Amino acid sequence: MSERFETGMKVRRSVLGDEHVDRAEAAKTPLDEPFQTLITEGAWGTVWASDGISPRERSMLTLALLAALGNFEEIAMHIRATARTGASKQDVLEAFQHVAVYAGVPRANQALKIAKETYAEMERSGQKLTATGG
Repeated sequence: MSERFETGMKVRRSVLGDEHVDRAEAAKTPLDEPFQTLITEGAWGTVWASDGISPRERSMLTLALLAALGNFEEIAMHIRATARTGASKQDVLEAFQHVAVYAGVPRANQALKIAKETYAEMERSGQKLTATGG
């Protein structure tokens, strides 16, 4: 694999956790392997690996973009990642308030509902939450 892929896997594991990445890798098939390589190199090995902004800020941007575009299926995964990136519940609320104003209340409302459910699940499982941002 390429150096960018190696970097991407390292960053992906640091943000999403080994358990998540191991499950995704185990589910990979010949059909989606090129796609998985693309996102590992592009999203994780390039965008998330950049030191231009902090992981906390990147979490906030990612969550806001997912919500604004209505891509709700990845919000829970990125809420769980906030325990590793340093984005707090307040940071997430601030991001979703921006979504409400600039992209629409229904999308922000749905994203906030998913965030609340995911935080509750994290608390029940004893997963560490970030108390304050940055």
